[in-house]
This record gives sequence, C-alpha cells and structure tokens, in this order.
Amino acid sequence: MPAKSKAQQKAAGAALAAKRGEKKKSELKGASNGMEESMTEKELEEMASTKRKGKKEHVSDK
Repeated sequence: MPAKSKAQQKAAGAALAAKRGEKKKSELKGASNGMEESMTEKELEEMASTKRKGKKEHVSDK
C-alpha cells in the first residue's frame, strides 16, 4: 500500500531502518514505533518507497 502523506512515508522509512537493524528501536517515536511492530519488512519497503511528489505533508483521518 502506498503512503498517503509525506509524514507517513517518512515514518515507514524510519520503521524499516529499525527492522533492518540500521537504527535502534528505542529511537523510534510515534507512528513509526507501531509500524515497526505491526508491519512486515516488505510492507514497510513498499510504503517507504512511495514517491513524495504531490503528497501533502499530513492527511487527516476524515
């Protein structure tokens, strides 16, 4: 699933780095912490590789 916003794409990238051992899990904050625990490496990779062009910084839940 592609990221819906730049913030979501960035969080997925941070979670992916932690899952691969490139970053400490204790350094994760907010959504990236939950993503690291609940998503597979393949799902995170797909979300993190989403193009940022044309994406909003944040998208509301509504």
